[in-house]
Amino acid sequence: MSAWEQNEEIQIFRDYLRIPTVQPENGYESCVAFIIKQADSLGLPYKVYRPGGADQPIVVITWQGTNPELQSIMLNSHMDVVAVFPEYWTHPPFGAEIDSEGRIFARGAQDMKCVGMQHLATIRALKNAGIKLKRTIHITFVPDEEAGGKLGMYKFVRTDDFKNMNVGFSLEEGCASPDEVFPVFYAERCMWRIHLRISGTTGHGSLLHENTAGCKLNYLLEKFMSFRQQEVDRLKNDSNLEIGDVTSINLTKINGGVQSNVVPSLIVAVFDVRVSLDVDHDEFDKMIQTWCKEAGGGVEVVYEIKEPKVEATKLDSSNIFWTAFKSVFDELDLKTKELVCPAGTDSRYLRELGIPALGFSPMQFTIPTLHAHDEYLKAETYLNGIEIYKKLVPRLANS
Repeated sequence: MSAWEQNEEIQIFRDYLRIPTVQPENGYESCVAFIIKQADSLGLPYKVYRPGGADQPIVVITWQGTNPELQSIMLNSHMDVVAVFPEYWTHPPFGAEIDSEGRIFARGAQDMKCVGMQHLATIRALKNAGIKLKRTIHITFVPDEEAGGKLGMYKFVRTDDFKNMNVGFSLEEGCASPDEVFPVFYAERCMWRIHLRISGTTGHGSLLHENTAGCKLNYLLEKFMSFRQQEVDRLKNDSNLEIGDVTSINLTKINGGVQSNVVPSLIVAVFDVRVSLDVDHDEFDKMIQTWCKEAGGGVEVVYEIKEPKVEATKLDSSNIFWTAFKSVFDELDLKTKELVCPAGTDSRYLRELGIPALGFSPMQFTIPTLHAHDEYLKAETYLNGIEIYKKLVPRLANS
């Protein structure tokens, strides 16, 4: 047995990874039982909430601070993971096997069961050292993040139970970095899922009808893809920009037609759009509506998702939690890069309420394998992350 396999924190992490919590099926109840066991071992109280339904549990473990009237710190992680295709894995996706290099292979190793267990390992170390913190710490485990969080964090932050937690700052997931620099997410682009329901003249496929749905689709595709290319060019030509700084547009689905020799009366085109922080939402929406009119009319714009503009977490002295966060990295001589998250995390639901939130996962010199086959995290990286949290959590809680 290797030294890694004998490490208590590594064993707890591996045991957690072995619980399959795949979207859309989930093993949340086994996960909840495991987390409750950890709470009991820490001697900390916990509560289980189900605002999104009986099968969508949220576990909150609480370590009360010496000044509980102060706003609390939330250390959040999600329990669910994305689907696996075992035939493409060289290790069982829920085996949490560890190789000779100390790599632990499992779905959720990076995204983000590591962070949830690192939070608990940090609290365990601090408590064992007899350290007291001013602010109360809430360690939260939520469901449904990989499906958008609507049955998890989205529901939870709208409850009195959450309000009573008096959260002043949230620390959430980030991502792995292949080099020494730690990405820190302070904002997210807004997700818009747009369905264009394009109606047009129908008839026999041998004729040249005017104003067909196909003609309108062609016009709209040109408009959407031209805008997309503008953003591609911006990203390519400005080295200061990251993917989170531009608006992404992708055609994801096209449906329509009844048979191959009939011109369809309706075509539905779906676009996944992530709107950058510098875009005026009203103007962007008007631009899309104008394109639809120019296409010939008869185009209904239906928003599956249309997230509102949300203010970014402030990265200046006005945010005491940012000051505390950055001071730890400066003292440890660790490099960070502040970024707009290109995808979506549960932090957006906190920021929407005006609660500052940062996304950070302590995984440097790590190839990002989240959502990939053979997702893994090195045991050494995992333990190093706990050491960072042991500095970070007290600094935040005592700020």
